[in-house]
Amino acid sequence: MVGVFGLRGELKVAASRVGDDALANGIALRAQLPDGTSRALRVRALRRHKGRPLLAFDGVDDATAAELLVGATLFVARDDVALGAGEFFDDDLIGCALVDSQGTPLGEVVAVEHYPAQDVLLVGAARAMVPLVRAFVKRIDVRTKTIAVELPPGLLDGREAEEA
Repeated sequence: MVGVFGLRGELKVAASRVGDDALANGIALRAQLPDGTSRALRVRALRRHKGRPLLAFDGVDDATAAELLVGATLFVARDDVALGAGEFFDDDLIGCALVDSQGTPLGEVVAVEHYPAQDVLLVGAARAMVPLVRAFVKRIDVRTKTIAVELPPGLLDGREAEEA
């Protein structure tokens, strides 16, 4: 949560696309607070201001109480999120093996980062960045934990690009 809005305890939220779609009146959330503790919350009211969700929670009735939640990360139960075709949870992608068109392992996804232009897979100990775009990612199979890719030379290992 990025800040307090007004005096009645509403909070401004910078939600991911999945998080934004899952937000609804009455939904139960878990807030991971900046100090490492967590807190259960229930959405009392949801509205939008300048395209951003504003949330009011049960038991958070004024700006002072809301201020304690600023900086928290909200988590929605996995079962409360409906994914569309071609959408995946980060946790489903982490641990997947990147393979080339011949099935040769190229590395393992260790993290997923979200940027305005596209999401990025971080691969291997060096955390090489592979844009999660159709030009590079040909197939994702979370059941077999594989991601088939066609990558330009040097994307995972800079030496190939320097030799070219």
